[in-house]
Amino acid sequence: MAPDAGSGLAVEIRDLDVTFSIDGGDVHAVRDVSLDVRPGEVLAIVGESGSGKTVTARSILGLLPETATTRGAVILDGTEVVGLSGERLREIRGTKAAMIFQEPSTALNPVFTVGWQLAEGLRAHGAYSKKQARAKAIEMLERVGIPEPARRVDDYPHQFSGGQKQRIVIAMALALGPSVLLADEPTTALDVTVQAEILHLLRRLRDETGTAIVLITHNMGVVADLADRVAVMLNGEVVETAPVVELFAAPQHEYTKRLLAAVPRVQLVDRPLPASADATATPVVEAKGLVIEYPGRLGSPTFRAVQGIDLSIRPGEVLGLVGESGSGKTTIGRAIAGLTPVAGGSLRVLDTEMNGVRERQFRRRRKDLGFVFQDPATSFNPLLTIAQCVAEPLIVHGGARSAADARDKVDELLEAVQLPKAYGDRFPHELSGGQRQRASLARALALDPKLLVADEPTSALDVSVQARVLDLFAELQDRFGFATLFITHDLAVVDMLAHRVIVLHQGRIAEEGPTAEVLGNPHDDYTRRLIASLPVPDPTLQAERREAWRAEQAQRG
Repeated sequence: MAPDAGSGLAVEIRDLDVTFSIDGGDVHAVRDVSLDVRPGEVLAIVGESGSGKTVTARSILGLLPETATTRGAVILDGTEVVGLSGERLREIRGTKAAMIFQEPSTALNPVFTVGWQLAEGLRAHGAYSKKQARAKAIEMLERVGIPEPARRVDDYPHQFSGGQKQRIVIAMALALGPSVLLADEPTTALDVTVQAEILHLLRRLRDETGTAIVLITHNMGVVADLADRVAVMLNGEVVETAPVVELFAAPQHEYTKRLLAAVPRVQLVDRPLPASADATATPVVEAKGLVIEYPGRLGSPTFRAVQGIDLSIRPGEVLGLVGESGSGKTTIGRAIAGLTPVAGGSLRVLDTEMNGVRERQFRRRRKDLGFVFQDPATSFNPLLTIAQCVAEPLIVHGGARSAADARDKVDELLEAVQLPKAYGDRFPHELSGGQRQRASLARALALDPKLLVADEPTSALDVSVQARVLDLFAELQDRFGFATLFITHDLAVVDMLAHRVIVLHQGRIAEEGPTAEVLGNPHDDYTRRLIASLPVPDPTLQAERREAWRAEQAQRG
């Protein structure tokens, strides 16, 4: 029986079934899913990678590829979506529903101004002249909190921070007044303070406009903060649906219980330093008065990203480096890896002075340094198998003549990171996000490094996958004893892994010390703001924290 188009629901999905045809056979991605979203309601869809949550959400806008076969009914604001022509789908995209994509850097075109991109959507639907579209673009930028919108409307995407780009993508989605917003991991790559601002913005826009929001996320703190109801998906099926408070307080399905149990929480567990990290050991990394600058272009002044900091990492120690975008944490990681030049002060890495170092001098030390990137999908060569990717450092540094010659070592590494050795014959796109991140860790450990630089290695992973990767990371770190610089914006992850933590703010150290001490009893106002901005996976407690955060923001002006 078809759903009632006059039911008053913003979205109604009934018996949705989606199958993808690929070379290896059909993949049944979504199985008999039924969901509904009321106007002004936030429905969070959660689950692991491959659970079908993104496919379900994209079916609302008809954004599935031609290889997809869709059965069932999807009613969007009174319009049946399944089976609509391309022209009719274009008419409803932006007007009835719009999507906020996970990565704004790829959603925005780098060669056009943000004003042009906002106006493009408005003019495509024929409702605005060029002058009216520009005025509307400025209005939308102001609405989502972009400062000086009349001036910044002519800026390009690279001139905005990550949080501002996410605001611009939200402005583009809201420009035509859709009744439904589909938010696909809208805060994944954002710092906790920026994330808090984006969540506040979405909540305010929902309250002002009555827009329904379908939220796809793996962050259960975000779910607790924003959602009214939660649908939990597993293997293409909805296994549980409940109001958010009820779901967190009394989950019914075993998978939901496992999902909530996997959420990292700040528990203030004091991790003792390993014996190899005693005060007399020579630091693997030591910085004194470190300055890192980026030269200005086209007459703009030099930008000082890191302003005279001191830090050290001893053998076997995990140092957590936290702070907002632009605080300098990734810049420091890149300088330690020899990827960004040092402008002033001293930085010694593996007994090599990096200030003025030549690549030829540092090359012999690279075998002692591993790097785990934030997104392994872009750091792996898509034309090489996983085994060939993992073997690459061995071949480059003379540990093996070819990938075939290194296969025994590669199989050993894959098994160490809990991947079957048969996965070595797969290509990167054939692995899930968590599996790719494990393979990335195996590649970083291929040469038994003394130092590992991990830059946001778990931010894009589902909570259950993240928990397994973090447990694995801790186990490998204890087993191999390598020193680690762990760069992240997730304070719960720092609490789980780091012996010490440094909080960076605008290129300077705001606070440092043992992890449990800094997170449990912060002395700096900025550290306190970071901790207050972190959403906790408890809707009742998070509502109290949200009000406290809002009061503090109002007090600060």
